[in-house]
Amino acid sequence: MDLIMPNNNFKLVGDFLSRPLKRSDLGVEVGSINYINQSPFYFLRTKALQSYSFLPEITSESTLPVMPSVFVKQNLKEGDLLISKDSNIGEIVILDKDYPNIMTSSAIYKLPVNEHKYYLLAFIKHQIFREQLDFMVPKGATIRHAKTIFLDCKIPIPNKNREETIKFVEVLTQAIVNKEKLIQQRHNQILDSIKLELTNNQKKNQFRFEYPSLNELELNNRLDATYYSEKHKSLMFPTLNYKNGSLPLTEQGLELKPGPSLEIRLLGTRIDCDKYINGFYRLVTPKQILNNGTVKNYEYIGTPKEIPTIQYGDILFGESGTGRSMVYLDDNKNTINNAHAHILRPIKGKCSLNKAITVRCIMQYYKEIGIIDCITVGGSGGHLSPSYFDRVYIPSFPEEIQNKIAQLYHNPKVKYKFEKCNTSNFLDADTKYNEQAGIYELDKTATFLKEKLNLAIDNIVNDKAVNIGFS
Repeated sequence: MDLIMPNNNFKLVGDFLSRPLKRSDLGVEVGSINYINQSPFYFLRTKALQSYSFLPEITSESTLPVMPSVFVKQNLKEGDLLISKDSNIGEIVILDKDYPNIMTSSAIYKLPVNEHKYYLLAFIKHQIFREQLDFMVPKGATIRHAKTIFLDCKIPIPNKNREETIKFVEVLTQAIVNKEKLIQQRHNQILDSIKLELTNNQKKNQFRFEYPSLNELELNNRLDATYYSEKHKSLMFPTLNYKNGSLPLTEQGLELKPGPSLEIRLLGTRIDCDKYINGFYRLVTPKQILNNGTVKNYEYIGTPKEIPTIQYGDILFGESGTGRSMVYLDDNKNTINNAHAHILRPIKGKCSLNKAITVRCIMQYYKEIGIIDCITVGGSGGHLSPSYFDRVYIPSFPEEIQNKIAQLYHNPKVKYKFEKCNTSNFLDADTKYNEQAGIYELDKTATFLKEKLNLAIDNIVNDKAVNIGFS
């Protein structure tokens, strides 16, 4: 049995392949016994393939170092399509660069596609592909296995204005991929800028580890060992030894606003939804915030109770579990957070927007190098209570460095206007915009293009004409 689609003109996924799949297109399982702490070679798990991203999510959880003796060279190149056949079945990504030192798990196929690669990628990312695959793959007890069933899923082909519509879908998809690449590049530039500023501007002091004294234990009122460890003290040393000094997070000109509890017993009535309904609040939680400071998706809740909203320029910090953070820069004035996220609101005259962005980026830098893990308490990812904010020191970067970091995250001067563009010149115009855009602008315009892409695919599936335009 098949899912019925109004458009009967289609190809199967397998028809897009330049040749039949081979065993060499499938990754190799190395076994957890071969996972080690450090290695020049890595093992890519299906966790790197996520629905909210067209690119692989390379993290310490999704990409594990393995024994060099078990590494299998797969010649992963920029532009290769990787699809998961097990667990999160049907998830697909396109590689943003060459990965000569990474191998994939046996749950991931590399698809040999030469023509209409971005058209295929767009449709596999769309809900119509997921619905087909869910319908075709048996429900497993724990992990589902799609084998090569995904090759039999239908990819609708437009009947109206065929060539131009296919090109439109491919251009939109390529533009989204380009923006996601640049978001990651900007994020890495921010982290590198922070590290470089700290490294190049140290006092003459040398780090020397000492065990905590009784006075230090009494002063900090903490007995957890990691807080006093050599790892934590060595990681914090560049900040404490920074030539321009440092100040606690509590002295950065920020006002703490604890996140509201959204429990139904307090709200009385609460309706949850994954799509916007007029009058509903837009909700962002720490789990929805990505490491680069963007939001992967929003949720919506309806309640008659008035809830304090997030304001422009607020830092949203995930207290529980994630340690992720972002600066809120949207015009939407009806967005809220929950009790797991706290707001650090800039005080007028004491903390500029650029300084707030810099503080947020430094907090993210601390998370990625391991400082946040050292100062959190409790299980399930840890808990960084505001009562410990006075022990989180932020280096006092010069205004010039703050502005440089802030512009990589947010550049309000660039405007996104492409009413006169067509499928032949849009990518060039979009590339010029991207050169000036910060992470926030790249993410916002990528979201806009994803909405246009999904609408175009919906129309193709329903055998309707696609409105080709970029405004």
